[in-house]
Amino acid sequence: MKAIVIEQYGGSEQLVEKDLPIPEIQNQQLLIEMHATSINPIDWKVREGYMKDAMPFEFPLILGWDAAGIVSEVGSKVTQFKKGDAVFARPAMENGTYSEYVAVDEDLVALKPDHLSFEEAASVPLAGLTAWQCLVDFGQVKKGDKVLIHAGSGGVGSYAVQIAKSFGAHVYSTASSKNEAFLKELGVDEFIDYKTTDFADVAKDVDLVMDTMGGEILEKSLDVVKKGGRLVSISGEPNAEKAKANGITAESLWLNPNGKQLAELGQLMEEGKVKPHIGHTFPLTEKGLREAHDLSATHHAKGKIVITIQ
Repeated sequence: MKAIVIEQYGGSEQLVEKDLPIPEIQNQQLLIEMHATSINPIDWKVREGYMKDAMPFEFPLILGWDAAGIVSEVGSKVTQFKKGDAVFARPAMENGTYSEYVAVDEDLVALKPDHLSFEEAASVPLAGLTAWQCLVDFGQVKKGDKVLIHAGSGGVGSYAVQIAKSFGAHVYSTASSKNEAFLKELGVDEFIDYKTTDFADVAKDVDLVMDTMGGEILEKSLDVVKKGGRLVSISGEPNAEKAKANGITAESLWLNPNGKQLAELGQLMEEGKVKPHIGHTFPLTEKGLREAHDLSATHHAKGKIVITIQ
């Protein structure tokens, strides 16, 4: 099968095409013939070597952790899926998706919603599950909650806005002015242009903050959460002492792949409450992946960056 791999850490030029064996599946796994995958910031962070101490990988390494395609083979212990099913998944970290086939554990897979294209489905798993676990699992979001979502026009942020709205929350979101119309289309109640407005002047005493930026924004966000509220970050470790002093619960979150939650997200999509937003599409080629990585690293991509495979 064709795959785009890295054979050492470094810049986007390290992404090269290789011909690799089709993965052999275990008893509890499916083999997915890939139709699309997508780009997430963790892809280029791993490629640059930022994660090498926390996650030691072997080379050649196939990056990518979003899968959408057709089941081409099922293991002997698989009971929920059959050959020919259209599915989507966030595979385990060792099974990258910049390839024509990927092996995935059954419990990480969900049926693709009928009305979604493979490209749309590929944009969902990592970003959508991250948003779900931040807001629903950790944030316990409910109707009437005031929720601040940083960088709402990005991949994770755009799903977070829609998920929060589906629960009836009042949503604030930061972004640049060029994304104001997009965010209001997603359902944002109060748009904050981070270039001209201090979010702390607008979002006060919120029930929940979802931080996707880290650094100074994460630190400052602790001050806008009401006592008893929550803050979750996917880009840094919140200041535990400050959180405790402010009487709030704060954590950093690392995604746990989960097929059942992916199916719940799929149901929200079937109901029209959550829609994928693809901002950019590239082919599964060295040039395509390099351009996609470079775009993601600017932090200015709108919506999701998707890779079409076949």
